Amino acid sequence: MAGVSQPELRHVGLNLTDEPREVREQVESDVFGFWVFLMSDAVMFACLFAVYATVRHATAGGPTAAQEFKFHSAFWETALLLTSSFAYGMVSISMKHTRGRLWIAVFMVLTFCLGAGFLKMETHDFITMFHDGATPERSGFFSCVFVLVGMHGFHVFSGMMWMIVMGLQLAIYGPDQRTKINLIRLGLFWHFLDVIWVVIFTVVYLQGLIR
Repeated sequence: MAGVSQPELRHVGLNLTDEPREVREQVESDVFGFWVFLMSDAVMFACLFAVYATVRHATAGGPTAAQEFKFHSAFWETALLLTSSFAYGMVSISMKHTRGRLWIAVFMVLTFCLGAGFLKMETHDFITMFHDGATPERSGFFSCVFVLVGMHGFHVFSGMMWMIVMGLQLAIYGPDQRTKINLIRLGLFWHFLDVIWVVIFTVVYLQGLIR
């Protein structure tokens, strides 16, 4: 209707105010499609959490969560991942308020390093559990723990590989519109992994140490 203003389409990290409406709508469509992918990933993790809830007492007389989980390790893993989420938030801010690629690259490298630290600690935890005989085949409980936590770790690793690809794209093309859209998708993916980890930390590690 004439005289009725249309809602402004905006996304953090993109300056699209002066772009044609068709461009802004395409950006919204691209990012929305990635949200749909994340929801399908969330369904997969929800199924893994549901399985974990049914077998978390099925230790088959073997090691228990309280014996194998280390609070200080899980705490620092959480701190690393949450800090990496903040670092990637700075990537989005840098995209929005600067034109150069330097600060975008700096904060993305910082995010990558924090993610690598998280994976290093998680791998050490897995190795320690293997040495203690808490292997996936030992019980249904540890089978589920390795699948759930390992799947999250695989996603973190995939996100780090994505960062390498985006670093190359940023170096070749600079922070153009397509690069920014891909960086926004990567940001959604990375923040999603943080949310999943907070649930893992609460449901798996904290509950396992308390009971």
